[in-house]
Amino acid sequence: MRDVQSGPADVALRIDRVGVKNLSVPLTVRDRARGRQQTVARVDLSVDLPAEFKGTHMSRFLEALRDMDKTLDTASCKTLLLDLRDRLQAQSSHLCFLFTYFLEQCAPVTGSPALMDYACFLRGVLRGGEVELVLGVEVPVMTVCPCSKAISLEGAHSQRAMVRIEAVCSGMLWLEDLIAIAQESGSSPVYALLKREDEKFVTEAAFAAPTFVEDVVRNAASRLASHPKVRGFKVEVESFESIHNHSAYACIDHMGLDGSVMQATVNS
Repeated sequence: MRDVQSGPADVALRIDRVGVKNLSVPLTVRDRARGRQQTVARVDLSVDLPAEFKGTHMSRFLEALRDMDKTLDTASCKTLLLDLRDRLQAQSSHLCFLFTYFLEQCAPVTGSPALMDYACFLRGVLRGGEVELVLGVEVPVMTVCPCSKAISLEGAHSQRAMVRIEAVCSGMLWLEDLIAIAQESGSSPVYALLKREDEKFVTEAAFAAPTFVEDVVRNAASRLASHPKVRGFKVEVESFESIHNHSAYACIDHMGLDGSVMQATVNS
């Protein structure tokens, strides 16, 4: 049968990325406490396309994903990226897995357990024979405004904030580590289940550790910079302000791959 995709392009321009988006696939992800857990991921796959070809072969993306080891880790992602490159005769390949990760969290006083869900992603690129993987997670925290606390006779405004971390992996990097870094950077972690004793503790602990959005992003960045398995990182914090009709936002972006960049972050 005639292969239209491999024919000449009407407009001879190189395409940086072409592929498929929003595939859905069941996966197994690493779980530090239990070994592994099952989840469902939304998947984007793409490769580059030379100027002389009219189109790519979409079915080959599905075949590569079908044949992938369904345990999501460094090895399976590298294998998938290489497979995509070879099947589609490309120079570079890209992947992104978006998935939910569940982590049991115990209330601080009663110890009542409940599952917290976190939006996570694993993004990868193969370019020039080198593979780079970026692990990411979004973690809610509580913040108490230091200014509000300082000027108010009673109370201070508090709110939930979202800490979004992207980390360039060097070896096995646990999602639990990134989640803990985010939780330790705000005024208090956010819990799924709290009894009255727990709520009292969380409220008092948060008001004893007020944080601006700038404090949260700096706290998280300094912890990431000192992590032995992180080669580069980006931290974004969005605070959903309770007394303003807008969000407060801060970002520190150090996605460079040498340690000197991160050291400068800590010491600045």
